[in-house]
Amino acid sequence: MRYPADSVIRAEFLRRPNRFIAHCRLEGTEVICHVKNTGRCRELLLPGAVVYLCRAAEGTARKTAYDLIAVEKNGQIINMDSQAPNLAAGEFLRKRFDSVRAEVTYGSSRVDFLAEKNGRKTYVEVKGVTLERDGAVFFPDAPTERGTKHIHELIRAVQEGFHAAILFVIQMDTVRYFSPNDGTDPAFGKALREAADAGVEILAYACHVEPDVMEITEPVEIRL
Repeated sequence: MRYPADSVIRAEFLRRPNRFIAHCRLEGTEVICHVKNTGRCRELLLPGAVVYLCRAAEGTARKTAYDLIAVEKNGQIINMDSQAPNLAAGEFLRKRFDSVRAEVTYGSSRVDFLAEKNGRKTYVEVKGVTLERDGAVFFPDAPTERGTKHIHELIRAVQEGFHAAILFVIQMDTVRYFSPNDGTDPAFGKALREAADAGVEILAYACHVEPDVMEITEPVEIRL
C-alpha cells in the first residue's frame, strides 16, 4: 500500500481539537489537517511529535489540504490511517487466494473481504492496530460495539459451514505480541476468545512502514 508519489510531507504535531482535525506545523506554517483515524490515539499524538501528512489531490473538494497519516513514536513510524489496513490486507489476500471481493454482506453486517481458494469461501474482517505499550500491541483503543458485532457474525459464519478469520493489521514494524485490550473493552476481548473457541481463525501481522508505504510482512504472536 503506497501513497501517491511525492505527496507525503514531514511535519510537527501541535494539537487535536477534535477527532477529525489536527493542527500541525509544516515548514514553519501552522496547517489544519484531516485525521484519518477517529480513535483516541492519545499515546501517539503528543505535542511536538513528528507526523507525516499526505497532500490531497489537486481539484479535490475538501476543507483541508492534508491528511495526517503517520506518526513517529520512540523512533518508530506508526501508520495511523484507518483506511490503510484494508488496502494492505487486500494486497496481502490477493497473493494467497484465487479471488477476493471487498465489502460483502453477511447477515446484518458488511464483512471486509470474501476470499475464495479451491472453491472454499473465507470471510475476513480486518482491524487496524496502532496502540502499543512496551512492545506489545492491543485492540481496540476505544470501546467498539461494532467490532464485537462483527466477531459474532464471523462465529455464525463458521457455524454455517464457512471459514472465517479476523486479521489484525499492526500498523508498525517491531512488536512482541498482540492481545485484546480487555481494560478498555472487555466485551470485545470476550467475543474474540469465543470466536477462537468456535473456530474463527485469529491472525495478527506486523507491517513494514515507511512514511509513504505500508506492507503486511510477518505474523505476530497472539496472546488471548
